[in-house]
Amino acid sequence: MNFYNDYLKEIEERKTQGLHPKPIDSAELVSEIIEQIKDLGNENRPYSLQFFIYNTLPGTTPAAGVKAKFLKEIILGQSVVKEISPDFAFELLSHMKGGTSIEVLLDLALGDDAAIAKQAGDVLKTQVYLYDLDLSRLKNAFLSGNTTAKDILESYAKAEFFTKLPEIPEEIKVVTFIAGEGDISTDLLSPGNQAHSRSDRELHGKCMISPAAQAEIEALKAQHPDKSVMLIAEKGTMGVGSSRMSGVNNVALWTGKQASPYVPFVNFAPIVGGTNGISPIFLTTVDVTGGIGIDLKNWVKKVDEAGKIIRDENNEPILEQVYSVETGTVLTINTKTKKLYNGDIELIDISKAFTPQKIEFIKAGGSYAIVFGKKIQTFASELLGIAIAPVFAPSKEVSNEGQGLTAVEKIFNRNAVGATPGKVLHAGSDVRVLVNIVGSQDTTGLMTAQELESMAATTISTTVDGAYQSGCHTASVWDKKAQANIPKLMRFMNDFGLITARDPKGVYHAMTDVIHKVLNDITIDDWAIIIGGDSHTRMSKGVAFGADSGTVALALATGEASMPIPDSVKVTFKGDMKEYMDFRDVVHATQAQMLQQFGGENVFQGRIIEVHIGTLTADQAFTFTDWSAEMKAKASICISEDATLIESLEIAKSRIQIMIDKGMDNKSQVLQGLIDKANKRIAEIQSGEKPALRPDANAKYYAEVVVDLDLISEPMIADPDVNNADVSKRYTHDTIRPLSYYGGDKKVDLGFIGSCMVHKGDMKILAQMLKNIEAQNGKVEFKAPLVVAPPTYNIVDELKAEGDWEVLQKYSGFEFDDNAPKAAARTTYEKMLYLERPGCNLCMGNQEKAAKGDTVMATSTRLFQGRVVEDTDAKKGESLLSSTPVVVLSTVLGRTPTIEEYVKAVDGINLTKFAPSHIKLVK
Repeated sequence: MNFYNDYLKEIEERKTQGLHPKPIDSAELVSEIIEQIKDLGNENRPYSLQFFIYNTLPGTTPAAGVKAKFLKEIILGQSVVKEISPDFAFELLSHMKGGTSIEVLLDLALGDDAAIAKQAGDVLKTQVYLYDLDLSRLKNAFLSGNTTAKDILESYAKAEFFTKLPEIPEEIKVVTFIAGEGDISTDLLSPGNQAHSRSDRELHGKCMISPAAQAEIEALKAQHPDKSVMLIAEKGTMGVGSSRMSGVNNVALWTGKQASPYVPFVNFAPIVGGTNGISPIFLTTVDVTGGIGIDLKNWVKKVDEAGKIIRDENNEPILEQVYSVETGTVLTINTKTKKLYNGDIELIDISKAFTPQKIEFIKAGGSYAIVFGKKIQTFASELLGIAIAPVFAPSKEVSNEGQGLTAVEKIFNRNAVGATPGKVLHAGSDVRVLVNIVGSQDTTGLMTAQELESMAATTISTTVDGAYQSGCHTASVWDKKAQANIPKLMRFMNDFGLITARDPKGVYHAMTDVIHKVLNDITIDDWAIIIGGDSHTRMSKGVAFGADSGTVALALATGEASMPIPDSVKVTFKGDMKEYMDFRDVVHATQAQMLQQFGGENVFQGRIIEVHIGTLTADQAFTFTDWSAEMKAKASICISEDATLIESLEIAKSRIQIMIDKGMDNKSQVLQGLIDKANKRIAEIQSGEKPALRPDANAKYYAEVVVDLDLISEPMIADPDVNNADVSKRYTHDTIRPLSYYGGDKKVDLGFIGSCMVHKGDMKILAQMLKNIEAQNGKVEFKAPLVVAPPTYNIVDELKAEGDWEVLQKYSGFEFDDNAPKAAARTTYEKMLYLERPGCNLCMGNQEKAAKGDTVMATSTRLFQGRVVEDTDAKKGESLLSSTPVVVLSTVLGRTPTIEEYVKAVDGINLTKFAPSHIKLVK
C-alpha cells in the first residue's frame, strides 16, 4: 500500500476546505517518508523532508516512534541527511517531549560516545515527561557510576528544566475582542455538533464562534502584531457548561502562540476574560495551556447613597459600567504589580490570575510541565540523597486553629500528597491530591488520547482505583464519523488500562450508558476524589470535578490532580414536599431560593455545594449534584445517613457485578477490586469504625442556604429567557419560573426525557403517567413528539423485568435496535413516543437535535443557544428544563399544562420524594 500517495490525496481534499496537511500520526506513512528522504533522487524528497520535520506528531504516537529512531541513526552517523545535521536532529528530539524520543536520548546519553552522550544529556535536562522505566534506567546507570546519568540527575534536582526558562514578561499588551454578551458557553467555542473533528485541531478551529468572528480576530492581530487578542465574555462568565479542552484549544489556535515550530496547530498561552470571571472548569483548562484568565469586574451592581442595590421593574439589579473593554481596546497586563491598565490608568487588581502557582504554569507553558517536573525533581533529590531545592512555589497551606473541617476539606486532607505532615488544611490551601476514579467520555476522549500521547504516557497509574471510557455521547447515531473514531478510541483506552464501553475485541455487548451514571456506580467510597472529562462529573458519593481532556489525561497518567481546596456552601432543607411535587422541582427551587436569599448573588459559583441530602440514595441524589454544574459550582458533596449510604453502595455493587458478568473487567480485575473496596466500606460503616462522611459541627462555610420545601407549591422550570431585552440574561440557568408563569398556553414542539438528570424512577413515572392519562382520557395521544433515552441498559433491563418497559413499548412508535443502530440523525419527528438507545441523545446536541426554532421541554441540563435546538430567522429555539411529569404532560397537550391539569395527571403516581433528615448530619 502506498501510504504517501494516499496522504497526498487527503491533502488535496483538505485544500478544498481551506486546510493544511493533517499532522501525521501513522508509523507506516513516516516510514515511507523516510525512505523517500534517503533516496536523493526521489521526486517526493523535498515534501517528505517538510512532512518529517514539521508535520509529524510527537509523544507516543506511532509516527513519533519511527521519527525518533531515524533521528538516532542520523546522530550516530548511520544515516546522512544533509538537511538534518546531528545538531538539528537533537533539536528535533527536544521538541518530541517523550516516549520513544526519551528512550533514544537515554540510549545516546548512556552510550559509549562521550561527545554524543554529553549532547544527549543536555537535551534530557530540558525534558520532564519521564516515566518509571525511564527513571529506572537513569537510576541504574547512576548506581553503576555513569557520570552523564549523575550530571542529568543533578540538573533535575536543581529543576534546571524550569529555572533556565525565560521569565514571564513584566508587561503583556492585549487587544480586546468581545466574543458575546452574557455567559459564554464552551458550545460557542467548540460546538457539540462538531465533536467528531476535535482531534483534527485545524479543522475544528473553523467552528469557533463564527467565520465573521474569526475574521475580526485576524484583523485585530494584523492591526496589533505586538499584542495578544483577549477573548471576553461581556456581562457574563467565560467558559460555562461543558468541560472542553477543545474550547481552549480553539481560543489558543486563533489568539495564542505556537508551542513548537515543529508541531503544527498546537498553540498555548491564550488570554481570556469575563465580567464575572472564568468558569472554574474552563480556568483549569486555561492553566493547562499556560494561559491567563482574568476576572474583569467591569460591570457592577448600581447602588444608591445608602449602599442599597438599585433594581429594575423585574427586581433585577441594575448594572453600571466601571470601565470599557469594547472590541479593539488596548490594555496592559502587568505581571509584577498584578494590575490591569488602560494606558497609565489602573483598572483592576488581577492578582488571582497571577498566584505563584499560576505564574509557574505561564512560565512553563502549561501545568503539565510543573506536575511532571516536581515528580522528577523529587525522584532525583531522593536518589542523590539531598534535600529538595525550594525552586517551585510552596503549596499554599491554610490552617486555622480551632476550626473544624467541611466535608470537602476532610476529603482533601485524606488524599493530600506532599503536604506538611500532620498539618490540617482548610479552604484556600493549594494541594496535590490522589485521584481515586477517572472518567473519559467519547467526544473528548480522542483529545485525552492525544494528550496521553503528547505526555508520553503508556499505562494508567497504579494508584487509580478505577477508570472508565464511555460511549454515550455518540450513542444516538452510529454514523461514519463515529465508526471511524470510536473503535480507535476504545482500543487505545482499553490498552491503556481503562474499562471501556465498547470491547475492542468485540466480545461483550457495547454499553452506551451515560458516563456520569457509570461513574456514580463505580464510585464506592464517600471519601473519594473523582476526575471526569465532562462538566457533569458530579457524583453523589465522594467529591467529583469535571475536567478538560488534558486534566483527565494527567489524572490517568499520574493518579494525581492539583487544585486549591474550594470554599463550601452548606445547603439544608426544612418543611415538607407536597405530594404532587417531584425532587427535580426541589433542585430548581434550591437555585431560585439561593438567589433570592442572597440578593441575586450566586454564592454557589466556584464553590462546593455541601448538600445535606440525608435520605436519598445515590441514584436520586445525583439529580441534585448533577444540576450543581448549572449552578456554576465547582463541585457538590452529598452528606448521607449511614443506612442510605450502605443502600447506595449495595446498588453500586450490583451494577458493577453486571459489568463483570458482561465480561467488561480487565486483566487487573479493576471492577472486582471496586466490589471488594465497597464491601470494606460497608463493613466500616456497619461496625461504627468509620461512619458516613460528615462535616465537623464547627466547620466554616462561605454561606449557608436553607431551602424551604413548604414554599415549593408548583413545578419549577429553568427557562433560557431567549427574548430578554438584556442579552446577558439570556441562556443562563438562573431564570427559574413556576409552571403558572406560562398560563397553560405556551406551545411545546417536542419533549425529551433522558440525559444524566433522570434515573430509573423517572422511567417508571413516565410509564405510570401514560397509564394514568389513558385511564382518564380513554387513550394517549401525543400532540408533540416525545423522545425518551434511558440513561443505562441496566435501567432498561430492570424496567423489562418489572413490566414498565412493556408499557412504554405499547405507546411508542419507535424502539431502538442495537443490531441495527441509526446511521443518520433525525431531522424531523412525528407526534409519537420514541424509545431511543441509552445515552445522551438530545442533551449532547452533537448528533440528534430538535427541529430549528422548536420550543423543547426537557429533563436535560442544557439550555444553551444552539445546543438542543438551533434558531431560525423567524424564531429562537428554546430548551426549557423541567421534571419528567411536566415533560410528559407537555407533549400530550402540545403546550405547557396548567397547575390543575398537572395535579390531576400525577394523581397517585409515585414521584421522586424527598424528606429532610431528622438525624444531625455533622460530627
